[in-house]
Amino acid sequence: MAAYRNLILIPARLGSSRLPGKVLADIGGLPMIVHVARRAVEADIGRAAVATDSSEVARAVRDAGFEAVMTRSDHASGSDRIHEALQWLDPEGEVEAVVNLQGDLPTIRPGAIRAALALLETGGTDIGTLAALIRDAAEKTDPNVTKVIGSPLSSDRLRALYFTRATAPHGDGPLYHHIGLYAYRRDALSRFVSLPPSVLETRESLEQLRALEAGMRIDVALVDTVPIGVDTPADLERARQVLAG
Repeated sequence: MAAYRNLILIPARLGSSRLPGKVLADIGGLPMIVHVARRAVEADIGRAAVATDSSEVARAVRDAGFEAVMTRSDHASGSDRIHEALQWLDPEGEVEAVVNLQGDLPTIRPGAIRAALALLETGGTDIGTLAALIRDAAEKTDPNVTKVIGSPLSSDRLRALYFTRATAPHGDGPLYHHIGLYAYRRDALSRFVSLPPSVLETRESLEQLRALEAGMRIDVALVDTVPIGVDTPADLERARQVLAG
């Protein structure tokens, strides 16, 4: 990725409807957000920073030796938050690619972050993201598991056609569990946050459909495992076990 100047941004709100304060939850003696910042730095693809509206989160990040930037509290999404942070951190416009790494993915593998960014090496790809093969039958019908439907471009890459909470596509064949990490070309991020919420985005409650409805190209790197997204106390305990091992 030598052709790119890259920035990993980790949006982190202290508020959470299902697990309040989760980004500061203790995992092995460190706040969860610090584990995510570590994974970002370990990816070794460029500068990394946490974008937050909480002074408490910013202090925890900085105390651990990582970078944090304060953003407004009224953002509707993490995408809007990282777009503001990008303006603060790179006012000269030198950054060419931005990775949006959610602050509740403490077990994300650095190689997965690199895989999403590498998708932008193909001309015409606006956004790169990740997915993994669904092996658990229960996940196939779980509306909390977002599935990506895509055309295979290679053994480890799809071009996304749709994202859904339904069990799809119909018929025999693999189903893929979408992982909510995104690598954007800078101009693609700016365009994305300027668009109004779309019809299908609103219906499925999936922000990435806004990009597809606007004709933007999303490619998907297939990875081996789904990182733990911490939304519940049970998820937090699983993350503790994984990171303790």
